[in-house]
Amino acid sequence: MVREGFRLAVDLALPATGITVLFGASGSGKTTLLRCVAGLERAPQGLVRIGSQVWQDDEARIFLPTWRRPLGYVFQEASLFEHLTVKGNLHFGLKRTGSRDDGQVLDAAIRLLGIDKLLDRLPAGLSGGERQRVAIARALATQPRLLLLDEPLAALDHARKQEILPWLERLRDELSTPMLYVTHSADELARLADHLVVLDQGRVTAEGPAASVLAAISSPVLAGDEIGALLAGRVVERDAQWHLSRVAFDGGSLWLRDSGLPLGHLVRLRVLARDVSMAVEEPRGTSIQNHLPCTIESSAPDVHPSQVLVRVRVGASTLVARITGRSFDALGLQPGKSAWLQVKSVALLE
Repeated sequence: MVREGFRLAVDLALPATGITVLFGASGSGKTTLLRCVAGLERAPQGLVRIGSQVWQDDEARIFLPTWRRPLGYVFQEASLFEHLTVKGNLHFGLKRTGSRDDGQVLDAAIRLLGIDKLLDRLPAGLSGGERQRVAIARALATQPRLLLLDEPLAALDHARKQEILPWLERLRDELSTPMLYVTHSADELARLADHLVVLDQGRVTAEGPAASVLAAISSPVLAGDEIGALLAGRVVERDAQWHLSRVAFDGGSLWLRDSGLPLGHLVRLRVLARDVSMAVEEPRGTSIQNHLPCTIESSAPDVHPSQVLVRVRVGASTLVARITGRSFDALGLQPGKSAWLQVKSVALLE
């Protein structure tokens, strides 16, 4: 894909489940890539294949127009028909399908997104978050092979974003439909991404499982205080006296503030590098309760010359610590050595 001053050149084979996040600064090519997949823009030398179905193959002179591609597209603005009720907007989305069970599909989308009480309202009476939930349900009603979301929270304020994020997490966890999700928000990336593609000036600079890509330190995807790691865990213990819960992950466990989640509940944790310190012996006599034995994998200079990023393994999981170069040298920390982590704070992304 070539435009004046811009060239999109990507070669990706993405998972057929979960949310793949396209991440990067404005102008990096995220939306252009999404539009090429949708057929809204035509790459001059492109190949787009979904499973066994070819949507574009210029060598074979194949190009399916957007209306023939079984996809759903959710834009930054919900773009609902203002003269139709929510129910009317949703049924309009069904016109693209000829399936006999499309009513059942729509009912499932309504339940999944919690909009059953909004059906008789006009778009003017909906909040921004409600409008986007309706737009997503309308896209799902078409029974798409692929759901494309182009910064669906960009037009919402912080409160509305927090309102809709749990519904997007529910889509990720309960739908079998793969999703391509465009964002430049670190928070949305951390909460939603299963797979991550990082773009810069039309090229892929990093790609892979989100936890692995985010824990890279030689060329961090995020910057400053956003650098950290993601952990998939399960609530295994609750301490009613101290209002804490313990989440086990592959390699250890962490205590955090009790959010009322039941035992066995699957969660995602985010541990920022700024909240992790290191020691060569197990810490004692400290207010920090989370201590984890680890093995050092690698280190890299941080942006400020006084700081070092240290990537470590805790069992099968990866975490990142930010410490001073002086401490790194004084403690004799080197790849392959054993050490201890102190985790001061953990964010529950739920």
